[in-house]
Parts: sequence; structure tokens; C-alpha cells
Amino acid sequence: MKDFAECIAFLGQWGLFQQVVFFLLCASIMPNGFGAFTLVFLNDAPSHHCFIPDVNLTEEWQENIIPSKVVDGKREQSSCSRYRLDVVQNLSAQGFLPGRDVNLTELQQEGCVDGWSYSKDIYQSTIVSEFDLVCSEQWKQPFTSTVFFIGVLFGSFFSGQLSDRFGRKPVLFATMAVQTFFTFIQVFSVSWTMFTVLLFFNGLGQMSNFVGAETFTGNVRVLYSSLGTCLGFALGYMLLPLFAYFLRDWKSLLLVMSVPCLAYIPFWWFIPESPRWLLSQGRVEEAEAIVRKAAKWNKVQAPSVIFQGHSETKPGPKERASVLDLLRISHIRVMTLSLCFVSFTMTFGYYGLSFNTSRLHTNPYISCFFSAAVEVPAYISSWLALLYLPRRISVISTLLLGAVPLYFIQLVPPGHSNLSLALEMFGKYAITTGSSLMFAYIAELYPTVLRNTATGTCTTASRLGSCLAPILVELGTYFKFLPYITLGTMAIVAAFTALFLPESFGLPLPETMQQIHRRKRLKCPCLSGKETPKTAVFLDGPL
Repeated sequence: MKDFAECIAFLGQWGLFQQVVFFLLCASIMPNGFGAFTLVFLNDAPSHHCFIPDVNLTEEWQENIIPSKVVDGKREQSSCSRYRLDVVQNLSAQGFLPGRDVNLTELQQEGCVDGWSYSKDIYQSTIVSEFDLVCSEQWKQPFTSTVFFIGVLFGSFFSGQLSDRFGRKPVLFATMAVQTFFTFIQVFSVSWTMFTVLLFFNGLGQMSNFVGAETFTGNVRVLYSSLGTCLGFALGYMLLPLFAYFLRDWKSLLLVMSVPCLAYIPFWWFIPESPRWLLSQGRVEEAEAIVRKAAKWNKVQAPSVIFQGHSETKPGPKERASVLDLLRISHIRVMTLSLCFVSFTMTFGYYGLSFNTSRLHTNPYISCFFSAAVEVPAYISSWLALLYLPRRISVISTLLLGAVPLYFIQLVPPGHSNLSLALEMFGKYAITTGSSLMFAYIAELYPTVLRNTATGTCTTASRLGSCLAPILVELGTYFKFLPYITLGTMAIVAAFTALFLPESFGLPLPETMQQIHRRKRLKCPCLSGKETPKTAVFLDGPL
């Protein structure tokens, strides 16, 4: 029985049908790009200090009622305290001058009991200024980001299983609808709690659309899995600071992020269900109908029987798989656990560096754009690596290339911030390249019946890294280089773990569990003191 790629070889790899599906799927992932980093602007804290009511104070006391101190050679006002207003009013009424008649260090201070005054130099409003997420409530800032990524975690896990059960197409459009709807109604949030709950459900829809990779074959599948989806994501990411620059209040930004997504509704009639998935469910006629439509679009003649062997199989017992199948068989278990850890490290580093680089410039719009722009060469590098290099070597190399510059950052002398920035951006370039590689790598290692469940499970593990990324950034407040040391160490450990992964370069996508059992893998030479053969064959059943 021919495999899927051989059965549809008559279509060609890059006809009109594949081109339309390719670009529509790439366009569908753009909301994920700006949705993932909208919090860079929504959750940013403008400069602020305690609000001073309109009371009778002299000009001198109005200028000095907020305590200040010198930080890094610059005088900064306190963000969370002021001198007691009743005391200052009394001193002002008696004609005493601050600093001459009154020693300010001896005055009693109080919290911002009347609220805060926020600078509008950069933003008109953010959720921080809207809901006063500062001072004693500052913990809500990183927690807001974590809640969003927890939603992404749950969405990634369940969307994989749901798409294996109900199909790729319905779940793809369902997650897009969830994302659009909850982004829109967040505009009407009247409290931080309401905003955060809606943000969690918004995260459920942040599913990467790389599941469409199995619609394509050959180099087009590699192109879509690496360059297509990722450049779509990067384009959305780069558009975010452009929109945020012209829309300085958080509600307007959310509206612009949500309403245009209604344009994706017509995509339903152009993006087909995955023929691979239909075949795995025994729905051969539906799969053939899609391929015949593709043949008509590509202006080629389809054979009378497309899926020979498949069509003769009577619908009956279908091969089913669950998360337990990822752990039941020894070599699949080792592969899955290794992929989960590598994916976790990649995503932990990616989001940690992404949120950190947005703080490297006084202008957050420029910082965000630079952080997004560096991803374009990273995705191109990933595409070239997928075309010409073995998967395992590529993943290990990107992890090591990402770790080295992060370790070197702490060796940069003070006053050479540009060198530190260059090292950090190179680290992000390498980690981003590796993250893009993982999309195609994971999809190539599992059979069709298990592919989306495995992808969802590995993505779930990776999303744990994104949930912890805001905490990683906060570590820098205690020791400046701790985030870099943490990321560099994890990347080296993950590179060693990747030695135990199978190789999939140049092999067709497995269709069944039996094929994955028989697939060859590279054997790690470090497992033996003597030279070992380069390949070993998996036997049916547990090793």
C-alpha cells in the first residue's frame, strides 16, 4: 500500500491548490503574533507618583511633596509614597520652605491614599494605570502575563487532542473564534479580575496553526512548518508596535487587534480538512474528494483510484491513540520526554528574552520592533537548516549557540551596553531558530493518528516555559545576570538531552504506529565507550 505522499504525487508539490492553502494558513497565524505580545504594551507601567489633591500648597511644597532619591546618578521621585499631606499643608500655611526651614528627611511619609498620577508621555492608558497595578498591587503585573500563558498551555494541550478526534479544520477555526471573541470583550473589562479571567480564555485560542503541515508534502511541508508559519507569526509581531504607536490607549489597541480578525471567516470555504487525518479515520471518500478538487485546481488528471489499498479497507475498527500511547512504549516514552524538555527550554528562553529585550530601549515601540525583526533571519536560518541539515544536529547547535552569548554577557565591561545588546539578540536569534525547528521536527517523529496529540503534549510542556518566563525576567531585579545564567545552563542541558532523539531528516511522515516502531534512529555514541554503528532499528513493541 502506497503512503500518502506517493498517492498524491500526481498533484505536484506547488500547484494552485497548495499555494492558496499555504498562504491562507500563514495569514491565519498572524493574530497569534500580535496576540502573544500585546501585553508588552497593555501591561506596561507608565511613570507614576502619588496623586496630590487640589489643596492650598505653595509652589515649593508642590514640587517637593513627593520624596526623591538619586538612582544611577539621576534623581527619581518615589512611586509609592508622599509626605503626609496634613503635615505639609500645615507647614505651607505657616510659610516654612522645604529644604531650608524643614529637613525633608525627618518628615513622616504615607502611602498613595488618594491614588496615583500617571505620565502620558508614552501611553494614554494601560491596564496598569486603569486598575492601579502598582506598589502593593505590582505583583499583578507579572501574574497577568502568567495567567495568559496558562490559558495558552491549556489551549495547546486540549486543541491537540480535540483536533485528533474531531479534525484539524474545526478546531483551527474554533480557536481563532475564541481568540477574536475574548480579545474583543476584554475592552469592556471593569476590573483587573474581569480582565484577567477574559485573558485566560483568550489564551485558550492562542494555538499555533502548524497542524496544517500534514496537508503538504516534501519541501513545501518543510517550508510551511518552518518559514511559513513563523514568518506569519513574525509579521503579526512586527505589526504590533506599529499599531500600538498610533493607538496609545489599551482599549483602542485591543479593538484593532480583534475586529479585523472577522476577515478570516471566508477562509472556511478555502482551507480543507486534512486528507491524512481523514484517511486515519477511515473516511477515504472524503479524502479523495478533497484531492480531486485539488487536482482540478492544479489542472492535472487524478487517477480513478487515488488511495489504492485504503479504499479497499472497510470502515470499521480505526487506529486510535491517546496521551498514554506516548508513555506506554519505551522508545516513544524516551523520545516524548526528551522533546518535552527541549521544547520547554526553547520556549522558556524565547519568551524570557523577548520580554526582556523590550526593556532594552527607552522607547518600547522600537524595542518591541527590534525583538520581532531579529526573528526574520532566525526563521530563514531554520528553513535552510530543515532543507539541508539533520534535525538533531540542528537542534543541538542552536541550543549551544544560544547558550554561549548568554554566558558572555556577564563578562562585558560596564559602559558597553551595545555589546551586551548584540550578545542578547544573538542569543535570541539562536533560540528562535531552534524553536522554529521544533515545529517540523515533532511533526515528523509521530504517526498521523498520534501526531496532533504528541504535538499538543510537547507544546503543553513548552508552554510551561512561557508561564515561567515573566518570573525569569523578575529575577533580574535581584541579580542582573541571573536570567542569562539560568537560560544558558538550561540550554546546555537541553542540548545533551537532544542527543537521545531520533533522526527524521529525509524520511516520509509515518502513517501508523507500526511504522514508527520500525523507524530507524541515530544511536547516541556517548552511550558506549567504543564506536557504535550509526543506525539501529526499532523493533515492534517495547525495547
